Amino acid sequence: MNALQEFHLNGCSELKEIPSSIGQLNALRKLDLSRCSGLKELPSSIGRLNALRELHLNGCSELKELLSSIGQLNALLELDLNGCSQLKELPSSIGQLNALQKLDLSRCSELKEIPSSIGQLNALQKLDLSWCSELKELPSSIGGLNALQKLDLNGWSKLKELPSSISQLNALRELHLNGCSELKELPSSIGQLNALLELDLNGCS
Repeated sequence: MNALQEFHLNGCSELKEIPSSIGQLNALRKLDLSRCSGLKELPSSIGRLNALRELHLNGCSELKELLSSIGQLNALLELDLNGCSQLKELPSSIGQLNALQKLDLSRCSELKEIPSSIGQLNALQKLDLSWCSELKELPSSIGGLNALQKLDLNGWSKLKELPSSISQLNALRELHLNGCSELKELPSSIGQLNALLELDLNGCS
């Protein structure tokens, strides 16, 4: 299917694997695998989808890892991993997604850390890390996200502090820290966020 631009498999809960031949869909712009709750892994050939702009994996609750080949998706604008509750880590190659504008990792409840390479995502505008309950800190490289407009850290029950590099997010308009019950203070450098319109500290007891 050389001309195929969109492939929707959302809600195919019995789907357990994707054939490696998917890497031959050279025109594919959108791949929706949301709520494929039986899917355990993606083939490495997915990195050959050079035209892909949207990859939706939200609700893939059995997906345990992303292969490093995902960093080859040079045209990718949106990566949705919301609710991938078995995902424990992200490959460092995620920093190679130079076109990425939206990264949703909300409710990845087993995610232990964010790779420092995330600071290389110069086009990223929205980063959703809400309810990632095992995450304890942000890498200092977060300050490299020059285009970031919204950062959502709601429900980080183990977060105790923010890196001072957060002051370098010159485009940041929204910062959500709702429910960060262990957060004890904000860095003084937060006063340098001249574009900030909304700061949510609800429930930071």
